[in-house]
Amino acid sequence: MDFYNILLYKPLFNALIFIYNYIPGKDFGLAIITLTVAIKFLLVPLSIKVVNSQRKLQEIQPKLKEIQEKYKDNKEVQAQKLLEIYKTEKINPFGGLFVTLIQLPILIALYSVFSHGLQLDQLSNLYNFVANPGQITSSFLGIIDLSKPNIIFAAVAGFVQFLQTKTLLPKSTPSNGKEEQFMKMMNMQMTYIMPIMTFFILFALPSALGLYWIVSGIFSTIQQYFILKTKNQNNGTK
Repeated sequence: MDFYNILLYKPLFNALIFIYNYIPGKDFGLAIITLTVAIKFLLVPLSIKVVNSQRKLQEIQPKLKEIQEKYKDNKEVQAQKLLEIYKTEKINPFGGLFVTLIQLPILIALYSVFSHGLQLDQLSNLYNFVANPGQITSSFLGIIDLSKPNIIFAAVAGFVQFLQTKTLLPKSTPSNGKEEQFMKMMNMQMTYIMPIMTFFILFALPSALGLYWIVSGIFSTIQQYFILKTKNQNNGTK
């Protein structure tokens, strides 16, 4: 717990309060937006790796399926051939998962910061060079209380989650194969079930988390769009 507090929770909490102190009108919502964008920029290199890894895996699916079908009766040879494809294409099949796992502690720490950061007893975690604001106002633009759930934020977060997933998933192609049908079902679940889950989860939590989710999702969606657009343009010039 001390490791988590020292390396993650305290730095993020202090960054939030530091920004809050200098935001005009000390708007907690604007402080969350600023911190979220700053963190997303710091994680851009990791995010690029995740997007590229997922896209490359999708692009080589036909090759992988061909090998799986050709060597379905010899799992050892099948595994060897699959590894050769990954090596040739310079893809780590677990790369995206690994990078995502690296980011999980940061997400958990942000959850704690936005959930408990409004409590006055948390101000004891401030560094000496971060001014104590005395009291933290939980309003966003003087209208929304970020310490309470907000159905609009939850709905917008779910919609942003939907757009982010649609941006990354490949266009579906008609197929009668069992594997293709399974992948289509999984893609459908990711596209529609995840946004619904996002809505119900955030609807029960302080809207500060919903605001973070919205800003983070919009940033990621725009980032994915430009990464994929740049890659498609590079492929077109080859």
